[in-house]
Amino acid sequence: MPRWKALPDELDPRVTEFVGRLRLLVDGSGLDLAAVADRTGYGRTSWERYLNGGLLAPKGAVVALAEVTGESPVQLVTLWEQAERAWSRSETRHESALEAMRMSRARPAAGPGQEPRDARPADAGPGGDPARRKRRRTVLLAGAVGVLVVVAAVLWLSLGHGKKPASGASKAPAASASARPDLPAGVKCAGASCAGKDPELMGCGGRLATTATSVTLGTALVEVRYSETCGVAWARLGRARAGDRVELSTSSEGKGTLTAVVGTDPYTYTPMVAVKDPGSVKACVVLKSGPKACTS
Repeated sequence: MPRWKALPDELDPRVTEFVGRLRLLVDGSGLDLAAVADRTGYGRTSWERYLNGGLLAPKGAVVALAEVTGESPVQLVTLWEQAERAWSRSETRHESALEAMRMSRARPAAGPGQEPRDARPADAGPGGDPARRKRRRTVLLAGAVGVLVVVAAVLWLSLGHGKKPASGASKAPAASASARPDLPAGVKCAGASCAGKDPELMGCGGRLATTATSVTLGTALVEVRYSETCGVAWARLGRARAGDRVELSTSSEGKGTLTAVVGTDPYTYTPMVAVKDPGSVKACVVLKSGPKACTS
């Protein structure tokens, strides 16, 4: 019996491609859904829906799966973004179709020689469709905003703000970390240039990161994640509840404490700090109910 069900035919091709990629990662890991759920912090039932096309996986679950399987999250997040846009458009079309169906059922048929009731303009007074009037007002408002933007741009240029600086005052932009030949493809920063940034978006996570140390408090698991390639560390919290938070502190002066709070997603992580080794940072989980635990 096949492990996966056939995906629904009505799925957008970009969603189908994304779900197929998730299935390949799970298959390649050798993990069953119970193990995937335990290691990512998302329930088994949720993963069944994600992998069978019944629900689009949230970004947190995608990043967590990349971490578990050793996959770089950069390309996977890109696929997710494309699938998320397609999914949203599909939901909008579905809602529009349902609305049209409801309106067609509610509209009485016109008798012989009579004008259909919906032939009158939507804004022609009482009895007009409120949704259509709202859409018309939205279009008019958007047009007005567009005109104001154009006027503001013309004024800005006319006052000389749009002039180019003198050739002698211009400076060549500094070379970005992504252009450095010693960094792997997809890695966008290293060292101090990574400070305060998202480790997944900068390409420092996935197979380039390891767990240096961890501690569990209740069901919550907090880890110090370290990327030698990027020269950074961050704290990751999984299996947590809304209101729980994770803190990252360093022994270096002036760096302070970085914090991330769990919302509806049970998985979160702090921004990065530049470190020479993971021993200089400490991660703590603070439950909403009060208890706190830290890595050694």
